[in-house]
Amino acid sequence: MTTRIARLDSRALIRVAGPDARPFLHNLLTQDVETLSDGELRFGALLSPPGRLLFDLFLFGEADGVLLDVAADRREALVQRLSMYRLRAQVTVEADDRAVFASWPDAPTGFTADPRASDLGGRCYGDTVPADAAEADWQAHRLAVGVPDPTADAPSDKTYPIEADFDLLNGIDFQKGCFVGQETTSRMKRRGAIKTRMLPIAFEGRPPPFGAEVLNGDLRAGEVLTGQDGAAMALLRLDRLDGALTVDGRPVTVRFPDWTGLQNEKRARS
Repeated sequence: MTTRIARLDSRALIRVAGPDARPFLHNLLTQDVETLSDGELRFGALLSPPGRLLFDLFLFGEADGVLLDVAADRREALVQRLSMYRLRAQVTVEADDRAVFASWPDAPTGFTADPRASDLGGRCYGDTVPADAAEADWQAHRLAVGVPDPTADAPSDKTYPIEADFDLLNGIDFQKGCFVGQETTSRMKRRGAIKTRMLPIAFEGRPPPFGAEVLNGDLRAGEVLTGQDGAAMALLRLDRLDGALTVDGRPVTVRFPDWTGLQNEKRARS
């Protein structure tokens, strides 16, 4: 398959620099930042103190700082949030005007592999990258791989990162120690108290509206998130996926992408 490249105008960059840049971010984010190498890309998040998802982000290591790849419409809010945490840390937190590009299905020269799933491709930051596809094409590929877009699929501060599959997409380092919201996140993982997850669903026709109920008979099994014709993400109750699922009277099928590891659980229930 030919490699395709799209500029992601829905994403923007923040540059965190200074002597304390890595330890500063390390103490806040779900990802290990202190061991982030120059040119390495990792996926993570900033949570609220109760452990809810506030900002999803990528971290790209640079020689004198860390580049944060974030939702464009949330960049200013994240700059303000990081500045609030800065206190005496020797760091600068500033918007970076370079563009964000995604490639798929692989990561060609100049791109770094997407750390979430191998099928996603890669990412690159700059202004001279030749693009031959639209962002909508990239979003269709992401949905085909079955990976949620936390910014679009969890627009409020009500979602836990594990519900958005961060633990399955290399977005949480459970060995690094403290980070904002760590106690709740670690407890959910340790106790296996994961009742709902974001998973892709397939159906005929146009996507149901955001928030439409997924039903298993008369029981509520979840809700539809973002999608396109024939496919969408949904937040689903894992204990109500056996049987015939419907949305607005239409049958829907849940997909279990390989990267989730949940297909074995499904087979065990069958």
